[in-house]
Amino acid sequence: MPPVKRALRAGVLGTATALAGLLALAGCGSGKDTDASPKTPRGTTGAPAPSSKPKPSRTADEPSADSGKRSSGSPEPTRGSDPKPTAVELPPLHAGFDYQIGGAYPPAPGVRIVSRDRSSSPAPGLYNICYVNAFQAQPEERGQWPADLLLRDADGKVVVDKDWDEALLDISTPDKRRRVAARVDRWIDACADKGFDAIEPDNYDSYTRSRKLLTADDATAFISLLSARAHARHLAIGQKNTVELSGARSRAGLDFAVAEECGEYDECGEYAKAFHDRVVVIEYTDSGLRKARAAYGNRLSIVRRDVLVSTPGNADYVRRTR
Repeated sequence: MPPVKRALRAGVLGTATALAGLLALAGCGSGKDTDASPKTPRGTTGAPAPSSKPKPSRTADEPSADSGKRSSGSPEPTRGSDPKPTAVELPPLHAGFDYQIGGAYPPAPGVRIVSRDRSSSPAPGLYNICYVNAFQAQPEERGQWPADLLLRDADGKVVVDKDWDEALLDISTPDKRRRVAARVDRWIDACADKGFDAIEPDNYDSYTRSRKLLTADDATAFISLLSARAHARHLAIGQKNTVELSGARSRAGLDFAVAEECGEYDECGEYAKAFHDRVVVIEYTDSGLRKARAAYGNRLSIVRRDVLVSTPGNADYVRRTR
């Protein structure tokens, strides 16, 4: 299996050196801790939209017979302290998609699904996915986390994702998972209050970079807490990458998938099977787009973006669907 793809959080690039080192990586957006004044990704402005409304009922595992309409799914049971959720609305099947986590801009005609950073506002009239960095602490926010919630090795040193200089969050015990989730829950609440339809929690795969200090079970147990909160706020929740855990989607309470480069790495079929084609795909190369479209162009929501996930008018900007 190829290495897990990583997303470039364009909103937190701080130096020209960082840009040069990350150009070869796959693109993504910036999640911010609400304890700090959040930075807005390039090109992102706007006031929050009205809160989202409760959604109509439908089972999450049931494929829709009509790919042109929104449908909804029943959530997993919530934590005891959460209100009982109602059904959530799932992304429409095989719909126009744009990945705007590097900065919000008016969607092109035909786009029906948009993913944006949580510091952005939803696109009116579309299905909106809210990006949050849920499993790691960004460099400028590391000091805002309690010291014992940063994963540490046997020598007491913080375990860092070297590609992004992000400290891994310690989700190794039920108590720590609850405490980390309490912070991420505030971000989920903010996305719901703005009117987003779904959550995209990044770095589900961080256990693979934990030097075996975290396990896949830790990751699924933690994301199930986020799923409970999202469902309680009438939000769907997506699995970001981590194809090896697609089989755990029901246990984790996940409703759809956000798959980077599944065409390039021949993984789209695994996501499509696990999520009944409820998959949004981002490819960063022309070859990846061709492969994804050739095999799944009539089933999945596929877009080609530039690795910096930049905005129109930027020299790096690329958005294509064919």
